[in-house]
Amino acid sequence: IFSFIHRAPAAPLDEVAQRFEARSVAYTGGPYENETFAYRLLRPAEVEQGKAYPLVLFLHGAGERGDDNLRQLKYLPDWLSTPAMREMFPCFLIAPQCPQDRQWVDVPWGDKESTPMGEPSHPMRVAMKILDKTLADEPIDEKRVYLTGLSMGGYGAWDLAMRRPSQFAAVAPICGGGDERKAELLKDVPVWAWHGDKDGAVPVERSRDMIAAIREAGGTPRYTELEGAGHNVWTPAYAHPDGILDWMFAQRKTAAPEKKAAKDAQPGHRATSFTASEKRFTTHYWIHIPKQVETNSK
Repeated sequence: IFSFIHRAPAAPLDEVAQRFEARSVAYTGGPYENETFAYRLLRPAEVEQGKAYPLVLFLHGAGERGDDNLRQLKYLPDWLSTPAMREMFPCFLIAPQCPQDRQWVDVPWGDKESTPMGEPSHPMRVAMKILDKTLADEPIDEKRVYLTGLSMGGYGAWDLAMRRPSQFAAVAPICGGGDERKAELLKDVPVWAWHGDKDGAVPVERSRDMIAAIREAGGTPRYTELEGAGHNVWTPAYAHPDGILDWMFAQRKTAAPEKKAAKDAQPGHRATSFTASEKRFTTHYWIHIPKQVETNSK
């Protein structure tokens, strides 16, 4: 199956970094005492006075951990910060970096069965602090706050979405997993998960179980499983013109969350409804994408 993609070839990370602002926050908790955590912020190419913009929170995978404030710019931050994509999807994007030997979610990645959801990890608490700071400081349209992540970040996306289900207009976890016992919290949130059925790093059952649990709770998540694909399904997920980006940026909440910082979600959270508008692509290239199976895609 052939399709179009809208991304340019990957650029050297030091060049990608020039498109972003280097930022930092101080965090105290657990082993950290007023520790500085660096992150990157992408602004729209032009910010109009009085206009609010979407915000994307991207959670990277295990291979991009560290403290260089560079490696987390691989994949989506690189692709979404190209001139063509900034024109197509003007937005703010924040890319925190998880420290080496830490995880967004403290669970084993290779287990087929989930671990009960506990307290957020310290890197996740830092990511939430960065998110709250950006919402407070920048002209963000709070009806268009999006969350996505891949691999270790796919686990992070599931986890954070269940902690703050009323905050996000769309959630796109790629080859990750979560605690399906808490999946009911996402029944009113637009979710689109992707996974390869031959993934040797994160069992495909992890996405299947989350999607099944949301549906059982009455939700209508989208799920795309690529036949014959291994771990890297984020390239087709982000690159497909009818894939995550077009869908994600079309999602809008009908009511913005309150200005105060969101608290960890508890059962009985307020439901939020959503609407979507269509947006089309103008630039494209050819790429081969393996056969995919998508269910409940309306």
